[in-house]
Amino acid sequence: MVVGETIAVTDDKTGGVPAPAMPGAWRAALLTLLAMLAFAANSILCRLALTQSAIDPASFTLVRVASGAASLWLIAHATGHAKAGSNSCAGSWRGAAALLAYAAAFSFAYLTMTAGTGALLLFGAVQATMILAGLYRGERLVPLQWGGLALALCGLSLLLAPGLSAPDPLGALLMVAAGAAWGIYSLLGRASRAPIATTAGNFLRAAPMAAVLALLTALIGPHVGAPLLEGGLRWDRGGVLYAVLSGALASGVGYSIWYAALPALTAARAASVQLSVPVITALAAVLALGERIMPTLALSSVAVLGGIALVIIGKTRRA
Repeated sequence: MVVGETIAVTDDKTGGVPAPAMPGAWRAALLTLLAMLAFAANSILCRLALTQSAIDPASFTLVRVASGAASLWLIAHATGHAKAGSNSCAGSWRGAAALLAYAAAFSFAYLTMTAGTGALLLFGAVQATMILAGLYRGERLVPLQWGGLALALCGLSLLLAPGLSAPDPLGALLMVAAGAAWGIYSLLGRASRAPIATTAGNFLRAAPMAAVLALLTALIGPHVGAPLLEGGLRWDRGGVLYAVLSGALASGVGYSIWYAALPALTAARAASVQLSVPVITALAAVLALGERIMPTLALSSVAVLGGIALVIIGKTRRA
């Protein structure tokens, strides 16, 4: 979810007028669509694993991260990106820690909420983290953006208000934390000139961390009485398969496709197109999980995603 920028293609013979759209635009659109489908698949696969198999969140996280590391390592070496990132670009321990925080909080949060609700909280928190980071760096919002921020907060309040459709408070907090961790991870990786190698390195570093988390869950989970840790470690063939698909395909291949699409997208477009993921997730959850799109979730989605879209497309000015 690291955003990228491009330089507009112009035709010198037309005095700087943009040249007609090239077939590459269709390629970028297809790659972007595939990447968004992959991001949405992570939520669907996690919910499938936790609701239709015996695997626990810590085991799911470990298998997802390990299989993602293997997939990205193969992709990086097959495409030559490993050599390009062999110096200072092959990840960091800070990036790996942020990645694991996202993956673990994501998995545990999905014990308590639907795929659509989780995706909305996740991507809302990601964009909020990026916006707050921009404000911290000295960016200023114009009135349109302040209005969008207020609209998004109202939508979030509607989603989290006590009621039959409100998600579990602890699960919601974990999913927001997952989004914040992914936002931090994205910020840490913005300067990378070899994003596939960097992501592969971060996944490789995060794998042993995920193993430690799984070990701690096995040792202390059955004794602390926390609902999210009940049963300790457990898995079955179906759960492991879902986790491998999430790590190797939805994460490893999905991120690689996204990085291939980014050079053709402006920063604003790269950020705004990701707002489609909660919608795709909610629709896919109806088909794959039999979930219902509740009116509260639909209204909240329109407010949150619409508000963030206003912030993204509005112009910013430096202090």
